[in-house]
Amino acid sequence: MAAANDLRKGQAIRYNNEIYVVLEVTHRTPGNLRAFVQALIRSIKTGKSSDVRFSSTEKVELVEVHRETLEFSYKDKDEYHFIDPNTYEDTLLHEALIGGGKDYLTENLPVTVLYAEGKPVEVEMPASVTLKVIESAEGVRGDSANNVQKPAKLETGKIVQVPLFIKEGELVKISTSNGAYMGRA
Repeated sequence: MAAANDLRKGQAIRYNNEIYVVLEVTHRTPGNLRAFVQALIRSIKTGKSSDVRFSSTEKVELVEVHRETLEFSYKDKDEYHFIDPNTYEDTLLHEALIGGGKDYLTENLPVTVLYAEGKPVEVEMPASVTLKVIESAEGVRGDSANNVQKPAKLETGKIVQVPLFIKEGELVKISTSNGAYMGRA
């Protein structure tokens, strides 16, 4: 058992007899009231997120977790296949577990998978990925007002806004947290 003050993002806790992954934690001290911890948690069983408050001294039960680095192999219908680079063991993960990260998955991309009680519960993408532009309109000469951008389709199918000078076939660096263009790769 640990105090609610000690909760951190990525930990797993037992709450209402279910296992939850902590997505976000905020410590608050409103005026002359007692301090509390507000946490955004997601159920492993249902996948639903909820916002809960704990007294700062309240005890929460931590669940043992471990992380493994796996490489993306391929997609089969609504399941994604990942390979352990050390043992070559194949792991199937459902599309709901990957969430928005599916827009950044390319062959052999290493991701971190969080396991709680032996079950995969969360896929952590790298901070940025390098993707190839497969479709983009040509920039028009003279159309160079401050930071003009155009849509570009990437090899994974995701469409992002890129500067006018980016052409088809170029590699670009994309942030996985917000999907924004970060620069040429």
